[in-house]
Amino acid sequence: MSAQSDNGVGMDPERACHDLLVRLAGRLPDRLLWRLRDWLASDGHAALSRALPKALLRNRIGLTDAERELMESCLPLWGATQRQLDAVLPVAEPGETNATFRAELSPEEVCADLAGPGGWRDSIDLMLTAVVRGHPGAKELRRSWRVDRPRPQRVVLAHVTEDLPALTGTLQRVLRAHGDLTPCVEVVSPPLALPPYHRLALRDSTSLWRPNDRGDAGRNRRDSGSLVDA
Repeated sequence: MSAQSDNGVGMDPERACHDLLVRLAGRLPDRLLWRLRDWLASDGHAALSRALPKALLRNRIGLTDAERELMESCLPLWGATQRQLDAVLPVAEPGETNATFRAELSPEEVCADLAGPGGWRDSIDLMLTAVVRGHPGAKELRRSWRVDRPRPQRVVLAHVTEDLPALTGTLQRVLRAHGDLTPCVEVVSPPLALPPYHRLALRDSTSLWRPNDRGDAGRNRRDSGSLVDA
């Protein structure tokens, strides 16, 4: 079976797996999700195919029919058995998310990946921007803060059209190098329909970069961009 996007366009197994892992944001624990995405980015397909069905079962996370089709389009090719896949629970809808987001932090708030106070366009934002700007097919980079946890968590939202798993892995490694042990990186591209988690994060996000930005790099903007309008 070939992977199908939300509008029926076929895609390769890595893209199918990437889109499935995108849809699991806010459902699987971050400590598991970043590792699964890292395996996908580094060709760790065998480890991923063993771990993902177990993680779904352990956390009692069900998949919709569309998500199951994505799973069955990649994991059997990498060693998962049909028995493992059949054990994953079905759900009609993924459900709403309990995550809450803010576009910016106040000056006194300390985030999860820096020792000092957070702020708009800090050094990590600039490094993430440099990576995305040089990636093929990059369209936009946004950043939000997830605030329903002890320290606000940086959530990176990128819109690209090429090599989505590779960019995810690179951005995760940048965040881990700066102290975030459970990096939240969401790299998306149409025709994937954005889940509730991503819609909320995008609604309360700041645009860090778009290809046509000229002289706006230092301006705090919450304008509607291609991701927000998706």
